[in-house]
Amino acid sequence: MISLKSSGTFTGAGVLTAIAASLCCITPVIALLAGSSSVVANFSWIEPARPYLIGLSIAVLTFAWYLKLKPAKTSVMDCNCEPTKNASFLQSKTFLAIVTVFAILMMTFPLYAKVFYPKQKVQATALAVVDNKQQVKFTIQGMTCEACEEHVNNELSKVNGVLAYKTSYATRSSLITFDKLKVDEKTIETAINKTGYKVKSYDFTR
Repeated sequence: MISLKSSGTFTGAGVLTAIAASLCCITPVIALLAGSSSVVANFSWIEPARPYLIGLSIAVLTFAWYLKLKPAKTSVMDCNCEPTKNASFLQSKTFLAIVTVFAILMMTFPLYAKVFYPKQKVQATALAVVDNKQQVKFTIQGMTCEACEEHVNNELSKVNGVLAYKTSYATRSSLITFDKLKVDEKTIETAINKTGYKVKSYDFTR
């Protein structure tokens, strides 16, 4: 027979898989808040397994709820048994509900990760009036979600001379326009690498 303790085990497994599913998107935010980017790209390998981890988390939590809600079996011999001890809070429906909400928040984290990033500063110089514009497409290794895009854009917004940028985790690239009299591609590459992701190559588009 599966006990309440087993139910608690499934609850813990469910929340751990939910966290693991979004670890690749959570670490950029943690790195930004902590001021350190050294571990950001270390979890990018999780991204291909994300759908499976989400599915596993949902399955485990569903089973935990099944164990919690199914009627307890009784026996005619139970009348002579000692009273069962009250379940602890960690084995309660309230705790399972809290864990389930937390797991949902973790699994959907990439959808609202942008709110944790500071608003990027607006470049003072309009693109139309810059005579020394240069546009370069940087291929970036390690980006896995929109949170990664925001992390890269946040660093680019700090670089003096960068006029515009369009970063995409889907294409693993960032198209950057800059004033070549103020900054060069090597400086921009260094800024991107500070995020923990790595510039694999770059190409001049014009």
